[in-house]
Amino acid sequence: MTHNIEAFPSLSSLLQQALGDLVSAEATSFLDMCDDNIVFEFPYAPDGLTERLVGKAALEAYLPTVADLLTIETMSLNRVIIAAGSEAATIEFSCKGYSNETGARYDQIYVSVIDLKGGLITRYRDYWNPVILLSATKPSTVTTEAQ
Repeated sequence: MTHNIEAFPSLSSLLQQALGDLVSAEATSFLDMCDDNIVFEFPYAPDGLTERLVGKAALEAYLPTVADLLTIETMSLNRVIIAAGSEAATIEFSCKGYSNETGARYDQIYVSVIDLKGGLITRYRDYWNPVILLSATKPSTVTTEAQ
């Protein structure tokens, strides 16, 4: 698979820092860290948004839609929990950014549960607050009042 550009270099750096030796040292981008059959899930995705991606090709096709929607200015690693004796981790991190369409802030906190095998991510569950996304990308009375 060819990677023309890294959509989120700060995510790659954050994951390398968080996962350390669990992730392949040869991985230079987020997609390089992923197994060909990765399952990427968004348990809190609102209706109509992507809930699950299966395979690296699906993830690669999806990432530009996020980059078109949001500009991420910074990412900060808050906490890492590595499961003893396994290839699993839970990380908490935050980002600061904005919606490319509305200019509204997108300052989000994530908790991600990650499974790896042989240095590659096989499953990634991404937990985030959908109200923050909706408020940034499609302001309305409902999402603005919910904050």
